[in-house]
Amino acid sequence: MPSRKPRRIAFSIGAGLLSLLLVSCTGTADPAASTSTAPAGSATSAPHAIFNFGTAAQPLGLDPALVSDVESYRITRQVLEGLVGVDQTTGQPTPLLATEWNQGDDGRAYTFKLRDAVTFQDGTPFDAAAVCTNFNRWFNFPESLRKQAPGSSFKGVFKAHADQASLSIYKSCTAQSATSVRIELTQPFTGFLQALTLPAFAMSSPQAMATQKADELTQKRDGQAVSAYALHPVGTGPYTFSSWDKSSVTLVSNKNYWGDKGQIGTINFITYDQPQARVQALLDGKIDGYDAVTAGNFDQLVKRGKQIIQRDPFSVMYLGMNQDVPILQNIKVRQAIELAVDKETLIRKFFIDNTAQATQFVPPKLSGFNNNAPALGHDPAKAKALLEEAGYKGEELKFYYPLNVTRPYLPTPEKIYAEISKELTAVGLNIKPVPIEWTDGYLQKVQSPGDHALHLLGWNGSYSDPDNFVGPLFGEKTGEFGYQDPQVFSKIARARGLPDGKERTEQYQTINAQIASSVPAVPIAFPISALALSDRVLKYPASPVLNEVFTKVELKP
Repeated sequence: MPSRKPRRIAFSIGAGLLSLLLVSCTGTADPAASTSTAPAGSATSAPHAIFNFGTAAQPLGLDPALVSDVESYRITRQVLEGLVGVDQTTGQPTPLLATEWNQGDDGRAYTFKLRDAVTFQDGTPFDAAAVCTNFNRWFNFPESLRKQAPGSSFKGVFKAHADQASLSIYKSCTAQSATSVRIELTQPFTGFLQALTLPAFAMSSPQAMATQKADELTQKRDGQAVSAYALHPVGTGPYTFSSWDKSSVTLVSNKNYWGDKGQIGTINFITYDQPQARVQALLDGKIDGYDAVTAGNFDQLVKRGKQIIQRDPFSVMYLGMNQDVPILQNIKVRQAIELAVDKETLIRKFFIDNTAQATQFVPPKLSGFNNNAPALGHDPAKAKALLEEAGYKGEELKFYYPLNVTRPYLPTPEKIYAEISKELTAVGLNIKPVPIEWTDGYLQKVQSPGDHALHLLGWNGSYSDPDNFVGPLFGEKTGEFGYQDPQVFSKIARARGLPDGKERTEQYQTINAQIASSVPAVPIAFPISALALSDRVLKYPASPVLNEVFTKVELKP
């Protein structure tokens, strides 16, 4: 898919100026390209600017290998780096801690040349041995740890850990020299390089992980089990961790960073869990910008002359259903739920203009999107008829939804819950609300086995490959959906290894259609997310996959 260059459109509205930076999500990058190179970054004078950024929630932890949380990743992207980065314009993998790579053994081995003379923020060397320490740590996560940290991304990408090694795509890591490392896979994996751009695969200091016992989740942070390391991460990135209190996280510039240090010397990530509180903080000059602009605040920001930067949609918001709840094993009940949901009304009321309805879980810009995926539409009368046919007798359905949080895919969860609950009740479903504070382990509760019949959630894509959506959500049975379809699981595993091209695209189109027809969840929207910035900000590196490193923020002198 051809890429589009970002373009800035400015036009006068009322008392202010609205600047829309439309950043395009690009097509799938080609990992078969054998080699990529880039020059080392240049050193700059010490940054001194202070930048205050408003967030919608506190991070769930700062060990990216064990969380899959937007606010956690936003911070860890500044502190830790992976082997491979993302080009902001093309979406292609680009050198980061690795300066070159070569593919061999028919796509089952990759050799990376590492950037020389890079150190972790604790002064220890970044080298091939450190890379292997990280890969082997992820591979060897024990089951007990995985149960405590269901947000771990390794299994979603590589299929299995060391306790099921025969099922894993990952095979081994070998340090060939201090600056050369070889990663072997058990089978070809087309999205391997793209997957390495995930924050989950950023490099942590082996010494810091050992000293702070990174795999022992003996600490608590807002009810979330974390390790001492997750409270003080150590990487090679442009910012080092400074502090974390109940309302903010502070990072400071890494004086020994190998690349461009940018203008910002101190970043304060300050949490405002209510949308209007974030708006007011921006208007009062307490923050320089914030993410997760909601539809209800959009016009207010425009009228006050604030910049709004929109990202191309690269997430999906859905109503999850858990088939481990007996009544939801009946497909007619699941179909009735889909028919009851009025997607058009939800989008009009609660999402930013031009948000598109979803009929599947892969966004339209990715290969594998199926224009003909089956969709039932909105038909309350038919929903009632299906419930009668299914023999539904008013069984209670616990509906979990988060409180006091905004996500790129879920702008106002309380209001969205109220609307969907009203629609489900109207067709005869017995809904029991289960509100849970986001910081009280909401993610873990709905992604683990339990009594959650329905829940609100979404998935934010992290790299440009359809496997990044269907693999983690529906590549195996999970506690979130209780979805069990060996045929779909097998097709996803096969598609993962196919080379880019017609066959792979058609396979993902078939997968999307098959998932849609079985209704394991109801995809509702491909939301447009947006940031708001003060006029102090001249440039912000907006990215559909949220790869936003603050060294690239440009401020007025």
